Amino acid sequence: MTNCQVPAALIHQIEQELDEDEKEMMLFLCRDFIPDLPTADLRELLGALNERGKLSRLGLSELLYRVKRFDLLKRSLRTQKAAVEADLARYPRLVSDYRVLMVELNEQLDKKEVNSLIFLLKDYVPRMKMAKDKSFLAVAIDLEKQNMVAPTELELIEECLQNIHRIDLKKKIQKYKQEALMAPSSAQPMYINALQASLPNLTLVDPPYSSGVWNMNKEHPLNGQHAIQKSSGPFQCVCCRISTYTFASYSAKLMGQGSKGPLPWVPDDRYRMQSQPLGICLIIDCIGNDTDMLEETFQEVGYEVHCYKYLSVEAMNQTLHEASKLQKHKDCDSFICILISRGSSQSIFCTDQPFPGFSLDRVKQFFTADSCPSLLGKPKLFFIQSYIVTATNHEPTSLLEIDGDEQKINTNAKRTWNCIPKAADIFWSQCKVDVSTLERSPTSSSFYLHCLAEILRNPQKRKLSLLDIHIELNRRVYDQNKFCHPTQHYSLLLWHTLRKKLFLSPS
Repeated sequence: MTNCQVPAALIHQIEQELDEDEKEMMLFLCRDFIPDLPTADLRELLGALNERGKLSRLGLSELLYRVKRFDLLKRSLRTQKAAVEADLARYPRLVSDYRVLMVELNEQLDKKEVNSLIFLLKDYVPRMKMAKDKSFLAVAIDLEKQNMVAPTELELIEECLQNIHRIDLKKKIQKYKQEALMAPSSAQPMYINALQASLPNLTLVDPPYSSGVWNMNKEHPLNGQHAIQKSSGPFQCVCCRISTYTFASYSAKLMGQGSKGPLPWVPDDRYRMQSQPLGICLIIDCIGNDTDMLEETFQEVGYEVHCYKYLSVEAMNQTLHEASKLQKHKDCDSFICILISRGSSQSIFCTDQPFPGFSLDRVKQFFTADSCPSLLGKPKLFFIQSYIVTATNHEPTSLLEIDGDEQKINTNAKRTWNCIPKAADIFWSQCKVDVSTLERSPTSSSFYLHCLAEILRNPQKRKLSLLDIHIELNRRVYDQNKFCHPTQHYSLLLWHTLRKKLFLSPS
């Protein structure tokens, strides 16, 4: 299939056959191709594409296929829907999956739903001109200009779709994200931000995460408790190639801040750890002995730390839910969750409920890719200190019932630990010690967490990969066990599904 020019008469004929909605869709599909042509005229756009050798009959067929004008495929291009589908599977595509997705959403939203989306967006972009009669594609273009929507930034759209009860469309976005993660970047046409497209001679390669400035130093109450949020500084965005303008000056005008220049190259076998902060570190301490030490440690490492103490089961559920929905995740390279509580091997008890407690597997599920798409492809680290309380201490039973309970607990344990590695990019470190250790010394720090903090605050140790850090942690904990009574031994379990090497330092 050659990229021969399309006759102007054919372009004119097709443009005459399209209605206004179809023209709008086609213009949106073509936004990435000629950023220096700020026009709303489809014929002029197609003509310019044709003159520059960017429009072939195959490309024109794809555009008609995307707007579902199968009659014009047959009448004007002498081809069929099935033939175009076969060509799209064999040859490079003209239109990116992102723009195809947005057009599909546009087709499945009625005017009432679009108006509801516009109303909801006032919470995020109050100064944006949101005319009531705008189409979804026009709204998408406005959000692109604000750098709030892009191929890798669709959480805002997802949240709005959730609020108008279009879960089917939210799932469509999540499917797109899953497929995009697996596809090589070279398989997608270049994306041009709508604001970039309005600036002549400015060509930008879209960065993997959006830029933004955080100034978080707030304290939020939650069921009588407090969550402390702190930021370690602004997040710098990066661009790969610029003509005429330099990105530093462009970014300074756009964001009101300077640029430190391009971030260093990251090897394919390493997770990207360059954002500022590196991510959110969520600390939930239902014992109360380790919060300050951990907060100071992970701030030093480069995380924005959110601390909660003495949560009930209801507050635990609310806290995890809200943490999983934070918009900041999309700008960060990782996430950490630290839990400290009495519990069993499979659950934590919080402050108001012993057995069965709050399932640890449920904790993990809040942050897997299907529940938290903003963390898709990013490492999610869990460090859990469990002070083990046996069921027999709380639930008097007969010998027969104890046997039954024991079998049930073993079965649940096997099921729980088997399911932990199923989600990608999870690092799950759990330390168990008998609750009697805590009862003997109610104000003492967890030896496991104390060692973890000590290693991470050592600049040389922090240069190790996370797996090597955990090996060092294992060594220290098990050396300590040699001097303790068996009932005071710490037991460590590590499960992970990391796909790359992870270093808790910029790389």
